[in-house]
Amino acid sequence: MTTTNLMNTALKLAKLEAMPYDTNIIVEGKDIKKVLIGIDMETPELLLAQQMGYDCVVSHHPKADSCIVDFAKVMDVQIDRMVKSGVPINKAQKALKKKQQSVDLGSHASNYDRVSSAARLMKMPYLNIHIPADFITEEIVQTRLDKAFETKPKTKLKDIIEELNSWEYYKGKVAQPVIRVGSPSDYAGKIELLMAGGTNGGVDVYKSYFEAGVGTIIAMHVPEDVKKAVQEQNIGNIIIAPHMPSDSIGLLEITNAWRKEGVEVTCMSGIVE
Repeated sequence: MTTTNLMNTALKLAKLEAMPYDTNIIVEGKDIKKVLIGIDMETPELLLAQQMGYDCVVSHHPKADSCIVDFAKVMDVQIDRMVKSGVPINKAQKALKKKQQSVDLGSHASNYDRVSSAARLMKMPYLNIHIPADFITEEIVQTRLDKAFETKPKTKLKDIIEELNSWEYYKGKVAQPVIRVGSPSDYAGKIELLMAGGTNGGVDVYKSYFEAGVGTIIAMHVPEDVKKAVQEQNIGNIIIAPHMPSDSIGLLEITNAWRKEGVEVTCMSGIVE
């Protein structure tokens, strides 16, 4: 097994033909039999992998090279997502721009070589696989929510929480689904899942969704400024399906596919099996 084989399996599951900006093979490798994968895999995890005899390390969150420097570019996928939900394309682009520029300012100045140079010095094959896994998560969760509530127009937020808590992905986990904006008895309205956009699109993006008729957004995390703005807008609701368990959904689809291909895969650093 090679790093290219591993990447191609992930891309195929995500229905992608090429690596997005936040996903790349940082250090190539071949004859891979044992993979160590986690949400955040940096130099300490690379050292751990080397000490324990692993052939390859995979990080979900982008940690190196172009995956960091070009990270803001992957956020463009949010424009298509907003348009699909009824936001005009010109409005979607402008709504995203402020947060996208802010992300670019930070990522462009980051030490993108810190982890990748360690991997190269150790000769440890190393991959970053971000939005492909998030696409898989988003499709699985959205499909299950649609099936659960498509014939229930008066669904309330407490119903969504109850549904999520019944799933194997969240049941019994340390972090649980939670309402961040709204109350348990509030009607959900149209439910949209926002889990695959690189990172949170910011205040203007959330407000645009609600202005377009979305009633409840389910995301992995929400910053304080977005929460406050949505509360003041007083149209929509926000539910958080916790970050680590949600990230794990897509990543476990990928790791299980690798296992079927004969690779031994160990999960750590946030991946909840």
